Amino acid sequence: MITVLDCNNFWSPSGGGVRRYHLERMAYYREQSEFRIVFLMQDSRTFTEEVTASLVIEHVKAFKFPGEWDYRFIWNPSVLRKYYLKHTPDIVEIGSPYWLPIAARIATRGLTHKPLLVGFWHADFPVTYVNRGLSHVHPLLGRVGESLAWLYARWAYRGYASIQVSSCEVIARMLRHNLLRLRWIPLGVDVHQFHPGCRDESLVRELKAGNPNRLTIFFPHRLTEEKGVPTLLAAYPELCRRLGVEPAIVFASIGPCKQAILDACQKYPHIRYIGFVNGASEMARWYASTEMGLALSAWETFGLSILESMSCGQFLVGANSGAAKEHVETSGCGRVIPPGDASALVEAVVSLVQSGKLSELSVKARIFAETFTWKACFDRQVVYYHSILQQRDSQ
Repeated sequence: MITVLDCNNFWSPSGGGVRRYHLERMAYYREQSEFRIVFLMQDSRTFTEEVTASLVIEHVKAFKFPGEWDYRFIWNPSVLRKYYLKHTPDIVEIGSPYWLPIAARIATRGLTHKPLLVGFWHADFPVTYVNRGLSHVHPLLGRVGESLAWLYARWAYRGYASIQVSSCEVIARMLRHNLLRLRWIPLGVDVHQFHPGCRDESLVRELKAGNPNRLTIFFPHRLTEEKGVPTLLAAYPELCRRLGVEPAIVFASIGPCKQAILDACQKYPHIRYIGFVNGASEMARWYASTEMGLALSAWETFGLSILESMSCGQFLVGANSGAAKEHVETSGCGRVIPPGDASALVEAVVSLVQSGKLSELSVKARIFAETFTWKACFDRQVVYYHSILQQRDSQ
């Protein structure tokens, strides 16, 4: 049996795409006779949960970040080494880039049974966080910071067998910065769970509030600037004016922009905040009962919520970069705009609503989403794991 130890500081019990990836991954591998997955799950205390012979969850007490977050951070190589010795993994998969790739490598020193180290590029951090964050101070500082971040990434993943990446556009960017040995592993969506048939007519009527022409929008992304919350709130008054009917927007997540959304709820009767939605069936109900999705982050490495939205038949406005651009343009289900451009968002939404083709766009979205499944994702990953182990054994 091949043992894979999985650790990711991007895991959060109230997270979005990364959480969904790990939940679906555990569901797939838990009954696999060929693989044993050991997931190090950050928690408030340490204990072992043996789910099946093929799935073990090691709950690891870890530091919790303050504020409106549910993230905990494993940083000590000795903690990782403890689980290396306990489970003797063949492969260690690291899903977050900050220090953890280095800690995972340090933890292998002196081991008789050294695992292969692999990464999963869940965040395009040199562009997403470093450049974007520092550019608020000065554009030059952002560019310099991004260059240093790529340098760090090449060093951090030195000695790794390869890195899994879910976006072709991101792969191209990584190659331009000399991050090599990449493997395309597109993620998936449960097309049976996320389906237009999950539409709740009573919820539709509630959101339409007596006007069948009212546009309904569902926003389940982290409440951050990166995800486009300020852009959407800035565009809303003009959307109301141009559409002639106030759109209904439902925000469903947590994050530092929560107060701005609560303030908007007080000001506008058709903006509401429902908090974190726990459960795929409830998420699917909201997706399928609203018409439009937004993918305003330019830094999505795959965009699971984008695919869930499309699988439920939503048409989209997305950023003109990253996975959002890939999904929207390839499917033909919407428009792409420059990130952070409230005026462009207004124009895109108005043009889509006035196109008279919303039903056609909805069908295109669903057809595209059906080409991605979690089974296909992890079947591809199984082949990948076998290939890197065979490559090591042949050396």
